[in-house]
Amino acid sequence: MYFCGMFQRRQIILAVPVLALLAVSCSKYEKLLKSPDLSLKYQKAIEYYNKEDYTKAITLFEQIKPYYKGSLKADTVDYYYAWSYFKQQDYVMAGHYFEEFGQLHPRSLFTEETDYMVAYCYYLMSPRPSLDQKNTYDAITAFQVFMNKYPKSKRISDCQKYIQELREKLVSKSYLNAKLYYNLGYYKAAIIALRNSLNEFPDTKYREELMYLLLKSNYLLAKNSVESKKKERFQNTVDEYYSFIAEFPKSKYMKEVQKMYDESAQALNL
Repeated sequence: MYFCGMFQRRQIILAVPVLALLAVSCSKYEKLLKSPDLSLKYQKAIEYYNKEDYTKAITLFEQIKPYYKGSLKADTVDYYYAWSYFKQQDYVMAGHYFEEFGQLHPRSLFTEETDYMVAYCYYLMSPRPSLDQKNTYDAITAFQVFMNKYPKSKRISDCQKYIQELREKLVSKSYLNAKLYYNLGYYKAAIIALRNSLNEFPDTKYREELMYLLLKSNYLLAKNSVESKKKERFQNTVDEYYSFIAEFPKSKYMKEVQKMYDESAQALNL
């Protein structure tokens, strides 16, 4: 109890000067916001940025941005303003202001960096494969635009690395979509989705499984079709069988693939 009481009294004693310091600090900042001294606000905004107090930096940059427009320091203000949002992990706002920077300051020394950051913000907003991939496509496009604009940039290798990573995510998304249709028993939709995935990503690591599912979807669609459509659909199954064994003659699916072919051939009197 004695140590507990000492600790509580010490907390109260320590809290008093801390609160006093905070009050003084807030008072100084409030005065700064009301100050007409743009040079001081510029200096303090940079200081807050360097101290990682990005909220205060953003507020000050917002105040002085209109006044520095067209001046020699305009690009510096806009540069730190965009970076402040990025440091707060607000990639939507950061990406917007990095993109705006390139439009406002095309000849600035910062422009190559901010153009790259536009793509990188999209990259950071790219979600897991099961979700909508708009930001993934936008990131790939932005990285490609950057590489075309700055072919000798030291950031080219990073762009290529990120594009490859993003493409793998699109491959996974395509694979998951196609497999979902198959798992739900929507074989017509599965056939379309599987073919689209194979055409869009011919070198996918899922190629063997996708081709197997394409064959099986054709087989199951034929088997469950009305009599008038069975012949055509079993023929499609046979065609997919030959495509599959040509690429994967030693596939782990071969036993089942052969069984589907035999039943399809029998239905066609081959």
